Amino acid sequence: GIKGMDPIMTGQLSRDEIARSEKDPNQRLKLSEPKVRVPETKRKGPRYTPLSKRQDRPNAILWLVRNHPELKDAQISRLVGTTKATIEQIRERKHWNAANLVPMDPVTLGLCSQIDLDIEVQRASKGLTPSAPTGDTLLPAAMTERLTPEAERSRDEDEELDANAIFAKLSALKSSTPDTDDE
Repeated sequence: GIKGMDPIMTGQLSRDEIARSEKDPNQRLKLSEPKVRVPETKRKGPRYTPLSKRQDRPNAILWLVRNHPELKDAQISRLVGTTKATIEQIRERKHWNAANLVPMDPVTLGLCSQIDLDIEVQRASKGLTPSAPTGDTLLPAAMTERLTPEAERSRDEDEELDANAIFAKLSALKSSTPDTDDE
């Protein structure tokens, strides 16, 4: 059968709550807050990847290695569900199918979710310092735009225009007789 439990000993109810409910039979018992928070158990075991998606796994690994070099092998294996040996083979171009591999996004292939990928990239880049872009880049517009005093004056004049001045020509184009609807 069922074994009885003392709700006060287990911390589910307090003596005050029981006394209040004994005085007022219409009042409902309320469970007390647990004193110890137990974290939810995370169940992360090996995931099953369908046969149709298994052939896409090396392409996803290649994409991750090229686009996110900051990711560690353990993170890539968690995202895509592969072994570190396979990741190393693809990284060194020693994979048996290396000539035919095409980098493909693992999110579009359905091997991981975008949220999981973002979390792993954020974790990997947390310790790295942002590097300055190397190579040729465009200069900011403020640096390339050189305004002469005449250009600045014409810019000020443009700002002084009001709505009446802009729409003055439109009122001249309007016909003096209103359009009549043909019935």
